[in-house]
Amino acid sequence: MPIIQVQVIEGRTDEQLSNLMDRLTVAAAESLDVKKEQVRVLIQEIPNKHWGVGGKPKR
Repeated sequence: MPIIQVQVIEGRTDEQLSNLMDRLTVAAAESLDVKKEQVRVLIQEIPNKHWGVGGKPKR
């Protein structure tokens, strides 16, 4: 069972996150020759203040 973990900065819409889940699922299923029902996608949204770029929080 493939498990895909993705971290993104918060602020995406539910539709964007759903679309990401779907596309990752299809790509994994096709690439690994498994059923879509076997693929798990975990999306973790990180607050801007907890995401550092160049040593500073991305705000």
